[in-house]
Amino acid sequence: MSDERRGYVYGLTAYAMWGFFPIYFKFLRPSPPLEILAHRVVWSVLFVALLLTVMRNWRFLGRLVRTPRLLGGVTLAAVLIGVNWGTYIYGVNSSRVVETALGYFITPLLVVLLGVTVMGERLRPLQWAAVGIGGLAVAILAVDYGRLPYIALTLAASFGCYGLIKKRMSLPPAEGLFVESAVLVIPALAFLTWLNLSGGAQFGHVSVQHTVLMLVAGVLTAIPLLLFAAATNRVPLAGLGILQYVAPILQLAVGVLVYHEPMPPARLAGFGLVWLALLVFTVDGIRNARAAARVRAAAVAA
Repeated sequence: MSDERRGYVYGLTAYAMWGFFPIYFKFLRPSPPLEILAHRVVWSVLFVALLLTVMRNWRFLGRLVRTPRLLGGVTLAAVLIGVNWGTYIYGVNSSRVVETALGYFITPLLVVLLGVTVMGERLRPLQWAAVGIGGLAVAILAVDYGRLPYIALTLAASFGCYGLIKKRMSLPPAEGLFVESAVLVIPALAFLTWLNLSGGAQFGHVSVQHTVLMLVAGVLTAIPLLLFAAATNRVPLAGLGILQYVAPILQLAVGVLVYHEPMPPARLAGFGLVWLALLVFTVDGIRNARAAARVRAAAVAA
């Protein structure tokens, strides 16, 4: 198997795991979203710490401590990913899996807007068209829901801003996940302590299956992230752009086919516009990547 094909296998595996996460989080009920989130943080720290110990890779902490700006960026990234995780768990366990899928469908469009507003980038005409179609889709879905799809918008905004900060910091995935989880672990442990003292904790009181599933939260958080990192080193950018739609497609299928969440005509039309926007966005990205490759090839030949 070629290195690129291996990268596609890694990427598909990562996105498939993310796509079926709603089923996993449903099994964690009756634990409330905040308890699930706190355990996810705690066990992520422990698992990644073990992984880094095996890899003998703790030197990055020295660079982090000596760079206050980097430490501040990691802290902000931790808050954003905590908001993203908590919103996602809440969405899944309040029977809004379809809306969580919408959030990850519109994330690429919001990232483009962040590029304009934060990075000062210029959009190409087709990118503007995709953003406009996406905005119309959100408006139609807001009318259908009778409110703004706030879960979807929170997921897209938190993950888009998180990705922007991560891009600027350039921390490796395992190290980045450890530091981000470590920033959140103190409030997570404080919350779990309060929950146990107040008698509201579900962990260890529901069933053996529930306890085990809560314990493996850290593993299930880290593995797809590490697989994704392996894929990014092997798969072309255009291929990664297409792979990113695997997870929300699977989440949508889980919401509609497994949990029978409603998909009335207006909502289907809104999703149809989102898919049209993503098609325009993807086609433009592939065309631009190919044009850039031709320019590079011509420069090398010259």
